[in-house]
Amino acid sequence: MPQSDGGYVSLTGGPQSVYNSTTEPQSASKSVMETVKRVIGTAIGAQDKHALIERDGAQPYIISSRDRDKTGKTANNRMPSAPAHTAEEARLLGTMPMDPMDDIELRSVQMQYPNQRGSIVGQCDLRRVPTDKGDILVAVQGDTTKPGIVTYHDLGLNYASSFAGFFNFPSMRALLDNFCVYHVNAPGQEEGAPTFPEDYVYPTFDELASQLLFVMSHFNLKTIIGLGVGAGANILARFALAHPDKVGALCLINCSSTAAGWIEWGYQLLNSRNLRTKGMTQSVMDYLMWHHFGRNPEERNLDLVQLYKSNFERSINPVNLAMFIDSYIKRTDLNIARTPSGTPQTAASLKMPVLNITGALSPHIDDTVTFNGRLAPEKTNWMKISDCGLVLEEQPGKLAEAFRLFLQGEGYVYIFYQIQRKYKNRQIITTSSFANHHPIKDTHLALFSYSY
Repeated sequence: MPQSDGGYVSLTGGPQSVYNSTTEPQSASKSVMETVKRVIGTAIGAQDKHALIERDGAQPYIISSRDRDKTGKTANNRMPSAPAHTAEEARLLGTMPMDPMDDIELRSVQMQYPNQRGSIVGQCDLRRVPTDKGDILVAVQGDTTKPGIVTYHDLGLNYASSFAGFFNFPSMRALLDNFCVYHVNAPGQEEGAPTFPEDYVYPTFDELASQLLFVMSHFNLKTIIGLGVGAGANILARFALAHPDKVGALCLINCSSTAAGWIEWGYQLLNSRNLRTKGMTQSVMDYLMWHHFGRNPEERNLDLVQLYKSNFERSINPVNLAMFIDSYIKRTDLNIARTPSGTPQTAASLKMPVLNITGALSPHIDDTVTFNGRLAPEKTNWMKISDCGLVLEEQPGKLAEAFRLFLQGEGYVYIFYQIQRKYKNRQIITTSSFANHHPIKDTHLALFSYSY
């Protein structure tokens, strides 16, 4: 009698001769074979858990459904002494229905890459901006009629490798509807940049900060919001100190406000020499990985580490990077200090709101703490994001949320108030119209639900 999963009992005699035709050679009519196939197919659909098989007159033994694979064949759990099925059995088993799960077809499946890195290049309009120290590359992303965000990258990176993943994060893409981003590249750091001649004098960090004036003039920007990482954060801080009326707010990641220490100076000087003479060596790459990620980044995200190593090897001109590193280790102190409350202002300080961010695994935590201690507490927020060294890549969601709330608190995001009325639908109003009736301070985070 047929059983589940393709098993059956071979009968050697008796009145049920119709089943004998399944194991004995015969020349039955086509209609009989069709009947047998239908009977076997119906029996296979039953939910019995075992099947009996008789081989060469031996005692039948039980084969559980778990001992069969999806094709209905017996799993090779033990060495058989003879073929599992005769030719006739194989022919019949081949006509049996397969496992219903094998017939499932996935349709309308789309792969999404919210952090796709290369897509930012196609979204940007590349411009060469002339300055007093030569042309620099600026990648413009967004509508130039919107408020401007100026970004500046860190050592060994450029606008594409530093900010592509972050600005393609879903939260940031939604925020970009209200802003235009100007990605500034340090001289010679863009991909495919020609090598500077030997007599080229690379700009100092103060001169790199002064180049931002040419960028603002070129794009007719009155004020900007700064977003910088590492060396780029230091450059934006210098520009904000020199031109406080042109910077509305700063978001600085791993910013150092002091001159280079002896250990940093020694390592970076060695890296600069290796880059000039040998190119991107393993020691230089290891230092850059530590500079960006901290210790043991392979244990957190191996794919991201391999991506950055590939970028250091292929995308950066080593001679130009050596010049940028020389300028970085020769940076001067920002000479800023926090003035105690109630005392006259005796030292320079950043007058605009500052969001000072670092990662819990970053090697620059102490630098950000020192920087935070030199800023006015009422205009500064220090944030340490857990489980990351390179915040832009390892925790883009948390950084995007912090950046969005920071801009909302400063009144730069147009739509973020929701008013719930008891008998009406929700309405969205702008900050300007809301402020006419409900004035708030600049330091408040304006993300709340207001109901009547």
